[in-house]
Amino acid sequence: MKAEVDSGYAGLARDFPGQVSAPPKKPAADAGPSERNFYDHARRCQSQRRIMVEHANAEVKQWRSLQRWTGERDGLPEVIAAIGTLVSDRSAKRPTRSRPSTELDLVRATAC
Repeated sequence: MKAEVDSGYAGLARDFPGQVSAPPKKPAADAGPSERNFYDHARRCQSQRRIMVEHANAEVKQWRSLQRWTGERDGLPEVIAAIGTLVSDRSAKRPTRSRPSTELDLVRATAC
């Protein structure tokens, strides 16, 4: 299993280099332009790969009432499923920059 993490998990990426990928460290103030360009490009690519996960995490956090669930435990899975459906439907209706396609993309080529 492989994971993309943010800079807060750099130690985990150091301990498990084959499984965890963290962004590179920020270059020193006296670093040359090539080092800065490499850093900017690597951060941008990693952000593009993680943005969908970050948005999904943020969507779920909007439903804070589930943290203080006072109803019966038996009904909680149904409530979570209903909220997940609402979040999914809202995300599907969100406008995107690219035109939606019905064509199946097995692998999408990226510049990163």
